[in-house]
Amino acid sequence: MKCPNCKDKELSPVMTQQGVEVDFCPQCEGIWLDKNEIYLFTRVPTYLKAKIDAAIKSKKNSIRLSPIFSRPMAELPILEGQINIDYCPESEGFWLDKDEINMLPAIKTKLQIDKAMFEDNKPSFVKTLLPLSNLALRSAMVLFGLYALLSLFLIIFVELGKISASSALIVGIAVAALQFILGPLLMDFSLRMLYKMSWLNPEDLPQHLRIFISKICQDKGVNFPRMGIILDGSPNAFTYGHHPNNARIVITQGLLDLLSEEETEAVVAHEMGHVLHWDMLIMTLAQLVPLVLYYIYRTLIRLRIKGKDKTAPFRILIAVSAYVLYTISEFIVLWFSRLREYFADRFSGEVTGNPNALASALVKIGYGLAGDDSGKGSIKYKERQDTLNSLGPMGIFDSKTANILAVSGYSGPRSMGGEVDKEKLRGAAKWDLWNPWAAYYELQSTHPLIAKRLRFLSNQSRVLGKDPYVEFNQRRPESYWDDFLLDLSIKAFPFIAFVASITLFIVKKEAFFLWFGAFVFGSAYLIHTLFSYPDSDFPVLNIKNLLSKIKVSAIRPVPCLIRGKIIGRGVPGLIFSEDFVMQDETGIIFLDYRQPLGIFNFLFGLLRAARYINEEVEVVGWYRRAPVPYIEIKKLKIAHKESTCFVYNTKLIFSIALIILGFAKVLSIIR
Repeated sequence: MKCPNCKDKELSPVMTQQGVEVDFCPQCEGIWLDKNEIYLFTRVPTYLKAKIDAAIKSKKNSIRLSPIFSRPMAELPILEGQINIDYCPESEGFWLDKDEINMLPAIKTKLQIDKAMFEDNKPSFVKTLLPLSNLALRSAMVLFGLYALLSLFLIIFVELGKISASSALIVGIAVAALQFILGPLLMDFSLRMLYKMSWLNPEDLPQHLRIFISKICQDKGVNFPRMGIILDGSPNAFTYGHHPNNARIVITQGLLDLLSEEETEAVVAHEMGHVLHWDMLIMTLAQLVPLVLYYIYRTLIRLRIKGKDKTAPFRILIAVSAYVLYTISEFIVLWFSRLREYFADRFSGEVTGNPNALASALVKIGYGLAGDDSGKGSIKYKERQDTLNSLGPMGIFDSKTANILAVSGYSGPRSMGGEVDKEKLRGAAKWDLWNPWAAYYELQSTHPLIAKRLRFLSNQSRVLGKDPYVEFNQRRPESYWDDFLLDLSIKAFPFIAFVASITLFIVKKEAFFLWFGAFVFGSAYLIHTLFSYPDSDFPVLNIKNLLSKIKVSAIRPVPCLIRGKIIGRGVPGLIFSEDFVMQDETGIIFLDYRQPLGIFNFLFGLLRAARYINEEVEVVGWYRRAPVPYIEIKKLKIAHKESTCFVYNTKLIFSIALIILGFAKVLSIIR
């Protein structure tokens, strides 16, 4: 885009102190803000919007051209003409000269541009293939280490717990056998009973996909996998089974609709990579270790012995040790799963000869940067039904921790086909690369962060002689650790207050300290609630605006109001899924419907959620990222219906009631 002021100077994307990416002219230092981005810089968005709406009514013609449409913009007098900003009626974006944004009403903090980015705006790249450790060797080492850890613990368990070695061995073998033998069968049953899906014959698949899978199976000497289809607009794929010759691969209709043929083949190749690497068996064996340790922990904690129990100290010690080892082994398994995802990605790049196809598919599935290209080789049914998201380590990404989708940066309303805008992609990926919360969530995820997978796939493309899909500038404009530590403190504050209060009561054993602790905990919980649920202003934004925010987390949200269409359930295919996937003119995003009690979520999903599918909606809520973007619903409105979530209200009432009760009891005791 050309600068409206300098005319021949190109605008460059830069980060601001508010954690929002804007388009900046390094020559005149003016900035361009896309539709609704201006409201991310003010404390009171509705007040600024009222001023802008009033100014639009008295707009004047501007000599400056829109950087998007290259046509004259309008000049808006703000604050009774104290400043004049340029406005593009077609794109609804704003051009502001140097420091003009700092003069707008209720600006949070003075805008600062990271000008040093211009000195380091060309990402470096590696010309050789980024190394991945030998898969067979690393798998053997991890499994040996996990089972050595389990064997050592079982020996101690036998010696100190006075339990026979045969009992311990039987427990381990029984759990392993049930996990491996029954796992795929139980999955088949749950898909048939709880999800609306169908198994397909190979000839029912799109021709290009059938030929592609057949070639891989022929080259690798395995059977054609059993293919399933789930009819929902949410794109996803996963695989499961016992071994390569009885693998099941399940895809959604949304995957076929939203991805190109090459991208669909790349995703299926990724799943075939899991199949051919025996990931189904190996991950089952790896997951067995934390499963057995947790089983031992729960068994010993629940064990009750009549009469005098001399083994109690040993039993508690073993139970605590089992839980500690369970936690350690769980993180090892998660790391192991992330490693195998890189190998499945690389396999896809090798068999397709086009790593960029999988990279593009990941962006569209994981970030929601996707489009509806229906009519190109999809499987046709009389009506679209609901579907299912990825299940655990064998899916294309970890929706369990990601919640699913968000989107920005493609051309055309309601049309998400075509090439993804790489600048918007870089903006969405910066949260993965820069925000400390990203690393926190990745540790608990079965899949690597998407930005990291894109880095490996882009490197593979370059080695194969192709242009990389995307290259990221790794330089951070700031550390973001101050915001992370504040978020973490707010998150932990109620827990710390609760533990401290209980400890004080146990030590002192006086009612005063019990009620004083209730007052302290209620105060801490109120602070946490007010920080996590800002409720004063919900500006009208779109998904593209939200994705530009770097300073956002599950604790630090952005209040927003967005309008669009519900295109599917949050958990595709699950007949009682209460969540949704929504599309607006800039993309698609996951909507989290949440009530104080889980039974109300279940009933809403079972009885009411279906009426919102394919309806135009207005959503008021809080945009969060953990690690993939989603919106926690406050209110969901369609033409003549409205659903309200009461989590915020319940937390607020609970904390205030606890404060009042604790304070009243403390006063009565003092008196």
